[in-house]
Amino acid sequence: MTTNDLATAMKLAADDIERTLERLLPPPVGPEARLAEAMRYATLGGGKRLRPFLTLETAGIFDVKRGCALRAAAAVECVHCYSLVHDDLPAMDDDDLRRGKPTVHKAFDEATAVLAGDALLTYAFEILSGSETHDDPRVRLELVAILAQASGPHGMVGGQMADLAAEAAGEDYDLGQVTRMQKMKTGALIQAAAEAGAVLGRASPEARAALRAYAHDVGLAFQIADDLLDVEGRIEETGKAVAKDADRGKATFVSIVGVERARAQSARLIDQAIGHLALFGERASGLAALARFVIERKS
Repeated sequence: MTTNDLATAMKLAADDIERTLERLLPPPVGPEARLAEAMRYATLGGGKRLRPFLTLETAGIFDVKRGCALRAAAAVECVHCYSLVHDDLPAMDDDDLRRGKPTVHKAFDEATAVLAGDALLTYAFEILSGSETHDDPRVRLELVAILAQASGPHGMVGGQMADLAAEAAGEDYDLGQVTRMQKMKTGALIQAAAEAGAVLGRASPEARAALRAYAHDVGLAFQIADDLLDVEGRIEETGKAVAKDADRGKATFVSIVGVERARAQSARLIDQAIGHLALFGERASGLAALARFVIERKS
């Protein structure tokens, strides 16, 4: 798949995800309208939709019905958006800008942002548990379990706690600790997104293991690319503040090994990730192209 082909595929997928989220998050009515409005603000009209694209691509390998894959992908995106809303709060990263627009707590208020994040997280599991996601309740249960593990204390939430510890420790945080933190905070949800398509398609243990290995390497490379963007990126391209980590004295891949070694490591991880896809042949060409995109992106 060429770069142009990938851009087209990602745009089509993002449009499908946008329409699915529009249906799942109807316009606000009633006394809780402000909450619904904040949930829509946090999820609609922005973002690369990389994680749901992963779900759609892996589901496509196993010929999963598009409608089922879109619901699972939307659930993953709800969890991702919830994490961004909470990460941006003053108690966490204290950011004013996300996806080129004011963060939720700036556009609304802190209490509404907390509730919107809570609602998006819990709604993701409601989506997955619905019979429209898959006709087999065992498949739905496994999807719920995978996403819960990725977003809980051994995944994103634990990773965020480790991130706060990294900021407090500064240069005392070593490469092993940073790698573990990013596996939890960033990599866990990327891995769950990739595996969700395989679960929907009742893939073999071998296929699922290959996709987990692929997503593991892509997740680490993604975070290294984020660290590089924080050092080298421009706010006009990233849509969010840059140079935050250095200002806070926080240990990152880049601060520990330097720009050039970090860039070389991300390239090695992507080559390794693509190698894990050999089992699927041309059916995984979109995943291979996405892996390369992860370290070439500007936002």
